[in-house]
Amino acid sequence: MGCHEVGISVTFQNISGTSLVSSICMPLNSFCSFRSLESNSLSGTVPAELGKLVNLRNLTLSDNNLTGQLPIQLKNLANITELRLSSNSFNGKLPDYFQSWKLLKKLEIQGSGFQGPIPSSISVLTHLLELRISDLTGEGSEFPSLINLTGLTHLMLRSCKLFGPIPKYLLGMTQLKHLDLSFNSLSGPIPSELQYLNKMKDMYLTSNMLTGPLPSWITNKADKSNFDLSYNNFSKTSGQVICNINALNLYRSFSGDNDIKSSVCLKNFHCKARYSLHINCGGNETKVGKTTYEEDGEVGGAAMFAPRKAGWGFSSSGSFWHEKITSTYLAKSNSLNMSDSKLYGDARLSATSLTYYGNCLGKGNYTVTLHFSEIVFVTGSFLGLGRRIFDIYIQERLVQKNFDIVKEAKGSNKVLLKIYKHIPVSGSIEIRFYYAGKGSTAIPVRGTYGALISAISVESEFKPPFDKEKLKRILIGCALAIAFLVIIGLFIFWKHHRKDTASREQVLAGLDLQTGLFTFRQIKAATNNLSDEKIIGEGGFGSVYLGVLLDGTHIAVKHLSSRSKQGNREFINEIGMISGLNHPNLVRLYGCCVEGNQLFLIYEYMVNNNLALALFDNCQLKLDWPTRLRICIGVARGLTFMHEESTIKIVHRDIKATNILLDTDLNAKISDFGLARLDEEEQTHISTRVAGTIGYMAPEYALWGYLTYKADVYSFGVLTLEIVAGRSNTKFRPEENYFCLLDWAFALQQQKGNLMDLVDPRMGNDYNKDEVLRMIRVALLCTNPSPTVRPTMSEVRSMLEGNMIVQELTLGPSSVDNDWLVQVAKRSHDMLSDSNTQSVVTSAETIKEETAVLINNYSH
Repeated sequence: MGCHEVGISVTFQNISGTSLVSSICMPLNSFCSFRSLESNSLSGTVPAELGKLVNLRNLTLSDNNLTGQLPIQLKNLANITELRLSSNSFNGKLPDYFQSWKLLKKLEIQGSGFQGPIPSSISVLTHLLELRISDLTGEGSEFPSLINLTGLTHLMLRSCKLFGPIPKYLLGMTQLKHLDLSFNSLSGPIPSELQYLNKMKDMYLTSNMLTGPLPSWITNKADKSNFDLSYNNFSKTSGQVICNINALNLYRSFSGDNDIKSSVCLKNFHCKARYSLHINCGGNETKVGKTTYEEDGEVGGAAMFAPRKAGWGFSSSGSFWHEKITSTYLAKSNSLNMSDSKLYGDARLSATSLTYYGNCLGKGNYTVTLHFSEIVFVTGSFLGLGRRIFDIYIQERLVQKNFDIVKEAKGSNKVLLKIYKHIPVSGSIEIRFYYAGKGSTAIPVRGTYGALISAISVESEFKPPFDKEKLKRILIGCALAIAFLVIIGLFIFWKHHRKDTASREQVLAGLDLQTGLFTFRQIKAATNNLSDEKIIGEGGFGSVYLGVLLDGTHIAVKHLSSRSKQGNREFINEIGMISGLNHPNLVRLYGCCVEGNQLFLIYEYMVNNNLALALFDNCQLKLDWPTRLRICIGVARGLTFMHEESTIKIVHRDIKATNILLDTDLNAKISDFGLARLDEEEQTHISTRVAGTIGYMAPEYALWGYLTYKADVYSFGVLTLEIVAGRSNTKFRPEENYFCLLDWAFALQQQKGNLMDLVDPRMGNDYNKDEVLRMIRVALLCTNPSPTVRPTMSEVRSMLEGNMIVQELTLGPSSVDNDWLVQVAKRSHDMLSDSNTQSVVTSAETIKEETAVLINNYSH
């Protein structure tokens, strides 16, 4: 009996759930040969039953919400020729059973959530024509072995965390038309063998670490093919570099181009200082009110660098990789019914990466407004079924991930403004829109996707300075009047600072450091001469810079202010204590630098900043319950190590949300040991000056300077409540009767109220109630007013991990004690409300005097 083949395509129907797979496809069993479930809202895992469809030749699951790992039963699909899994939320590593699909011709796994590396088994797929993998997570790897895939026409390994050289065996892929290896860490020169791939139409090598001279054959072929070599480290040539050749993008492609102002392709463009920038992306010059938006209607964008004499321009990378698409990379709509339709009727598109830059901007903070309106995926038409999703970066920092214009604007042809304030600018600004493989890619044909932007506005948040000539005359007059005093002052300062520097170097030389030593030259190279653009934070010690070492490692550089005596003490404390510490939940110290009056600490860089931003600010990070629980347990493990497991026992003294940093995978790492004190073995406590943060300090420490490990336990309890509630202890006041989050929690406990009222409403009902209650009870136990009642951090860790029963809650010494402790805490809250800063260093004697008055009042 013959076997009937059935093909099913259920595409763009917005069907939710996982029932579609089982109710429609499963009964067809092995008779199915074609199956498309693209662009629905399917969720859950891929059912193992799909492995029974042995005749299946085409399987498309792109643009859904599928999670988990691919079932191993899929290896039974021996007849499959096309597999598309892009734009999902899978996890785990790529499957290692690729060799089972020996007839596969097209494999597409873009923005799917999988981890690398790319398995070596892919090398046996000798029938493969198109291989598209992008945006893998996890650790990096060398270039995969693809030497047997000689029939490839399309090869994309974009943002796959690849490092090492580009293999020469690509020469054997004689049919290759499109090559995309962008956004990796590939190094070395471009193999000269690639020039013999005569069918090549697109080659994208942007954002790598490629070196050596720029190959002349690429320049010669730029009139026939698209080449994007932007963001690399090629050596500069003695001859003139032509940067604006059509279809050849060399923006920031040479060594030393890390700073926009020093870019080879921009050095000949001079412009007057400006304090605003307005661009009508993809359209003509347009005036809206009193603001003129400059023209940006240039056609093209597959590999394009377009500078403007006015001091701005754009760099565009990526093609839509479809034979029938000839895109102008501009979108236009003549049917908009809105105000300012001239601004939103045109837009610029990009298939992969679109970067706008602005030069000659005055130094200071700016507000960036991005104007969006979806004019391609129009509601009510077939195009309206598509989803456009991309990421937004400003000054190389991710400010919006998985951005969906229609979703946020609640429809197409509607204006949406995204406003980002306090953007630091020191001469130049860079705004990037990056397509990370998410969303639909096949409306009405394959190739309609990527970023879309209507207009850009950049406005200074400060008043522009006086006219330069007028200011120059004023400055000359002042300079002549005070020149002599300045010279004398500098001489006195130099003598004093020289003596102080010698003293610091002697102290640091006596420390038994277990870290690396960096030179000042290395620090300057990593931070672009300590550029203001690289500043990512400020502290009592001075500024924190983002740096990049020669091997590509990102680092955080703390620069000790030579004016701060307190900072000097903190610097010496941190080196002495952290140099010997190594734990997954402590920020790693790479080394330090001491040269003359220059003092630096070099740490690992945390991509996702600190926990306070994730919990309390308008941050794009969404912390679900498993992530919050993992963060809390991570902090507990770090403190347990500091208190009990490390050779040098340390009390941190300033545990708070801003001192908990988050790495790429949102793992918690404790930072800022500048206030920590060594715990000598023979001491049970240390009385010292009070240094910490109001709202987190234990009562015995704030009132009497009585410092033990239990002070950290108290602070950890407050932090735990903040993680559950998503609210700041010091800034949240539910009603007049309660002055902080902790006060409310104690009231709920004493009055037998519902502790679940504390839970962050942003989590909805997606959490484990037993785990939440256990964490709240642990937090209340840690914040008991009596330090003797509080558990140790090792006990806290065991309770959070479910390995130990949470101890019975007690209220403390007495109700009178609790009453006056509440009064002291309320006074501290009022102090914080009147202060411009959250951190305080105050005298214990002052608080003792106020406490004595309160105790006296209660005794009478």
